[in-house]
Amino acid sequence: MRRGIAVATAVVLVLDALTIAAVNWILGLAVRRQQMSLGGLPTHAMEVGSWVAGGIFALFLLSCAALVARIALRDRMAGRVGRIVLIVCAVIHGVVGAAAVGLVGWYAFVVMMVILALLVGTLLLYAPDQNGTDENGAVEAVPAT
Repeated sequence: MRRGIAVATAVVLVLDALTIAAVNWILGLAVRRQQMSLGGLPTHAMEVGSWVAGGIFALFLLSCAALVARIALRDRMAGRVGRIVLIVCAVIHGVVGAAAVGLVGWYAFVVMMVILALLVGTLLLYAPDQNGTDENGAVEAVPAT
């Protein structure tokens, strides 16, 4: 079951990355065609800024999807850095979901919360136990006290 949730999380993150990239591309085109400016910034700077921001965020989501796919393939949680990256991704989805209610509507909020639930589910299902070992018995790196 947990491998299926991890695969579903990876697929949803890829779809999320493609959606973010497409929305930012369209926003950049809209800025260019409408000759929009904010605070005196040139239109070209806003257009490129939208594309770059969307590309960077999409790359982050794709790297999270690759990390979750690797977790599903190995059936073992990634190291400490991998967990931190997935936690950051979950927090971002929570914040974006909260902002999406007012800006886009409840449908976007529900989509963000489903992605958040999949990320948290993956993190919890692959969490190490109290002894510092995972489900397969591999010892996690626990600092000595």
